[in-house]
Amino acid sequence: MSTPDRTTPTRADYVHWRTITTRWRDDDAYGHLNNATYYEYFDTAVNAYLFETTGVNVRKLPKIGIVAETSCRYLREIGFPEPVEAGLVVDKVGSSSVIYRIGLFQGPGEEAAAEGRFVHVYVDNTDPSRPVSPMPDEIREAVMPLWKGRPGNGA
Repeated sequence: MSTPDRTTPTRADYVHWRTITTRWRDDDAYGHLNNATYYEYFDTAVNAYLFETTGVNVRKLPKIGIVAETSCRYLREIGFPEPVEAGLVVDKVGSSSVIYRIGLFQGPGEEAAAEGRFVHVYVDNTDPSRPVSPMPDEIREAVMPLWKGRPGNGA
């Protein structure tokens, strides 16, 4: 069994950026971002990118991406009122799935405050009980520029 990579991600690890406005309600009783809110930011970064890049309502495609797995590494506190910058990169593009990494940054530093893993698996929009292949062409075309491991896009 391999040991997971525990290096702190930096801004250079991501390809696409989105600024997310924090809200008073995002903080918990201790004054830092509530752990569930990190996942909302991951979801927003990925799906806003797909909506904007494809130019279509991804909810209405014949095959839709559902979240099959998420995780988060919390590296330092962040919270209201400063905005959060979400960096997005793709680690893997399969025939019916995409694995994203999202780094959350607050302030001028180069190191991420948190990093999420977000896996979309594509299913039939009318019967989401199992994966379908291939994923929609619009989605594949949108995510390929985010995949740093593909030939010609850096490793």
